Amino acid sequence: MIRKRSYTLKRRAENQADTRRRIVEATVALHSEIGPARTSISAVAERAGVQRHTVYAHFPTERDLSMACSGLALERDPLPDEGIWRAIADPEARLRRGLSELYGWFSRNAELAACVLRDAEFHPLTRDIVQFRIGTRMDAYRKVLAEGLGPTPQVRAFIDLAVSFHAWRSLAKDGSLGTEDAVDVMVRALSCLTR
Repeated sequence: MIRKRSYTLKRRAENQADTRRRIVEATVALHSEIGPARTSISAVAERAGVQRHTVYAHFPTERDLSMACSGLALERDPLPDEGIWRAIADPEARLRRGLSELYGWFSRNAELAACVLRDAEFHPLTRDIVQFRIGTRMDAYRKVLAEGLGPTPQVRAFIDLAVSFHAWRSLAKDGSLGTEDAVDVMVRALSCLTR
């Protein structure tokens, strides 16, 4: 009797985990297609093949669901580690390495990042999640990439521009440059600025 109960509980836990995973994956897909601000619980439930109440049973608030969604996206493709860049003594080489890794991440996550960053401009929850998940990392990127380049307002502004998704998209996606060519444009522009 104990074995049957144990088996039943295990199956139930597996089914719940599978349902939760489907809900989160449906949310990631919708955020990539239409953005967080336009994603409804009804749409998530339909995409995941569950009822609305099932979504709420696993994620009582929209924040809970958004945190799970952003967590899964970053688990699948983590942001670059700026600690590796810090070990590069030459500022230009550090910038080139940092932007190559960051632009590669932008390229792999372009649809999701475009929708999420667009919505963060007017949707308070999305803005909070973006700040929590990537805001401090972007601050760390700016700090590490600016080291040794001079503390001028122009350099700080340039680094802010260089690490932005929108700059990458203008160069690589809209401008049809490959990642390395986009990085090269930024490194050369900084070189002109710091002479």
